[in-house]
Amino acid sequence: MQFRTVPAALAIASLAGLAACSGMGAKPMMYSQAMLPEPVKVPAGHVVAMETVGTGDITYECRVKANMPGQHEWAFVGPDAKLWDRMGAQVGKYYGPPATWESMDGSKITATQVAVAPNGADNIPYQLVKANPATGAGKMQGVSYIQRVATRGGVAPAMPCAGGNMGEKQVVKYQADYIFYRAM
Repeated sequence: MQFRTVPAALAIASLAGLAACSGMGAKPMMYSQAMLPEPVKVPAGHVVAMETVGTGDITYECRVKANMPGQHEWAFVGPDAKLWDRMGAQVGKYYGPPATWESMDGSKITATQVAVAPNGADNIPYQLVKANPATGAGKMQGVSYIQRVATRGGVAPAMPCAGGNMGEKQVVKYQADYIFYRAM
């Protein structure tokens, strides 16, 4: 039986590589806006403060179309989602109206929509919102913008909306990444 010897330098390099892969001292990859449409990009001078994945429901209600008597549509009522960090721990929730992002530490913010951009026919659009001042001390303090990206699902129901089902509500599943920014 033969054993192969590994030179000491190679063994040390291998151990160093394993330590680097274990996450000790590793910096998380910086979120990039490069592939997003211009209208939903956060202005220069802001940095990522937190990245979350929202999973949950969006409720729609069959209503008369605004300024179009006799016509109906599925109108957005509001979201109800849990916010998870990239490691899979729940860090907050998103609900409305009004659209509210709340951290598990109790701090929360509402926001005003700045822009949307399409993300395919079966997904709710990308979105950029400007945050209002936070209430409560915690992670939401200082958040300036929130981007909704990597959207999946969440579009209005395909079933008909007409006079016969006025007021009916439908709930659809969705997922989206919510990227929170702070001014530098």
